[in-house]
Amino acid sequence: MYDWMIFSILGLIEGITEFLPISSSGHLIIARELLGATGVNSLAVDSVLQLGTILAVVVYFSKDLLALAHTALKKVMGKPVSAEEGRLLLALIVGTVPAIFLGLFLESTMDTVFRNTHLVAYALIAGSAVFLLAEYVSKRYRVQAGMEAVGFWKAILIGLFQALALIPGMSRSGMTISGGLFLGLSREASARFGFLLSVPIILGAGSKKFLELAGTSAFDTIGAPLILGSLVAFLSGLTAIHILLKFLRTHPLYVFAVYRVLVAVTILMLL
Repeated sequence: MYDWMIFSILGLIEGITEFLPISSSGHLIIARELLGATGVNSLAVDSVLQLGTILAVVVYFSKDLLALAHTALKKVMGKPVSAEEGRLLLALIVGTVPAIFLGLFLESTMDTVFRNTHLVAYALIAGSAVFLLAEYVSKRYRVQAGMEAVGFWKAILIGLFQALALIPGMSRSGMTISGGLFLGLSREASARFGFLLSVPIILGAGSKKFLELAGTSAFDTIGAPLILGSLVAFLSGLTAIHILLKFLRTHPLYVFAVYRVLVAVTILMLL
């Protein structure tokens, strides 16, 4: 029963915090400390839980993803596509490159050095500073653009912001939203592009870790509870996506910045 409860709690935390810009990896590390659930497979388990959240993205943005798949198919078949369709597809492809490259390069560091509660606290504060600066810069743009404004170089830059989320506490959604705001996108467009951009990264990392974990004896014990946790992550992730997109239409990131600083200060005081 203990494993079932632990993985359900971790799945709920993953589903909510993967999309709200407060850092899922940071909150999972903190939760593990509080629940006494740290272990050698913690990064692998967290990556598998993310498969539930990426399924939420696939379901929520199914129309967008089907349209992108159709565009890619037409490209392969040599059929013409509109400039807007081609630009978005290219932007999503090149935007994944920084996180893939740095993720492979830093994999061993992510599983050891980065699993540190102190680092999470400092990253939460640093990410909040990025939010505030991004909001300040965004207000200086007279027109806030949609996803159609994301070209090759903007996609690379947003991809670099996504790569910052390899540091627990920074937040993938928070960094991609901030990157979009720096480049003149609206908050909602930044979030939508960031969610679509996260699909290949999380799907690839989660699948890789799942296959590694499935080949160990530990999977015999935690396999079923982990699947339940992923289901909880999927359901809570769907809710979190809807709430965040609705919130960002009319609200800045300030409330998340304040929350992150409060969590960071609490962590440092307790430690």
